[in-house]
Amino acid sequence: MVNLVPDKLFLTKGVGRHKEKLVSFEMALRDAGIQAVNYVQVSSIFPPNARLVSKEQGVKLIKPGEITFIVMAKNQTEEPHRLISASIGIALPSDKTSYGYLSEHHACGLTDEECGNYAEDLAAQMLATTLGMSFDENADWDERQEQWKLSDKIVKTTNITQSAIGQRGLWTTVLAAAVLLLGDPASKDA
Repeated sequence: MVNLVPDKLFLTKGVGRHKEKLVSFEMALRDAGIQAVNYVQVSSIFPPNARLVSKEQGVKLIKPGEITFIVMAKNQTEEPHRLISASIGIALPSDKTSYGYLSEHHACGLTDEECGNYAEDLAAQMLATTLGMSFDENADWDERQEQWKLSDKIVKTTNITQSAIGQRGLWTTVLAAAVLLLGDPASKDA
């Protein structure tokens, strides 16, 4: 039986521009370094015991044409001067044998920081409710983040975000992704 629980993942982001919408997306995939995979979009769980590796390490582990699981946030515009953004948020529990959360968020008119904080907050809220932590939904992100940092249940939150401003006559695509990597079954003991 094949084990489909990823043991590593990496974060990446990209921006692409072209007169064709599809090619704009391809250019963003190239900028992110993930253009050569057949990706399957999945949702929201950071696997137990998985390691976050650098983009450079992760890109070396993918092979052209392979089926790759990705959590992706994407946004596109052909409107000049329109600010678009896409972000992946991560919240990790202190217990590495438990799962964490990934969130996707895309927006118009938000800066990298605003979109990233929102995505990070979404992931932290999902993890907090799973862990049974109470929090004030009406508190701002900084207050909730401080509350979670004081807790011993959430060890880390982070995000990766890409934004860009649309240009006249071109499609602009932004994407942020968490690329989930399966261990090589051939290298494991049988």
